Amino acid sequence: MKRLLLYLTLCFACLSAQASMPLMELKIGKHALTAEVANTDPDRMQGLMHRRMLPENRGMLFVFPNVAYHGMWMMNTYIPLSVAFIDDNGVIINIEDMQPHTRDSHSAKQPARYALEMNLGWFRKRGIGPGVKLEGLNKMPPR
Repeated sequence: MKRLLLYLTLCFACLSAQASMPLMELKIGKHALTAEVANTDPDRMQGLMHRRMLPENRGMLFVFPNVAYHGMWMMNTYIPLSVAFIDDNGVIINIEDMQPHTRDSHSAKQPARYALEMNLGWFRKRGIGPGVKLEGLNKMPPR
């Protein structure tokens, strides 16, 4: 019984954290998506950890306070993901594929302001690669 109570408490905490992240609509070429916005340190640290699924056109946009060579990893993440590193102007720098439960670092090849995580292969399936611009960043929700 104690284990069940602990499990339910952790699930509630995760759902509460997820629910607190603002959502925004973005577009890459003709492809629309909805992104949760991780624009605080706690949200960026939590990311998509502990989730078991991600809807097809849903992702997470990490907004970094500074432009730098940011890196991502997959500890405690169950979903295979692709991450696009994006510059200050919204242009994709590079895209990396990431496997669940790994500590491999996946980094921007140039200084980036954003990282967009989507299901593994989402960008490739749509012919989206470096040089393509992400639209809608000007409608960023407040912190």
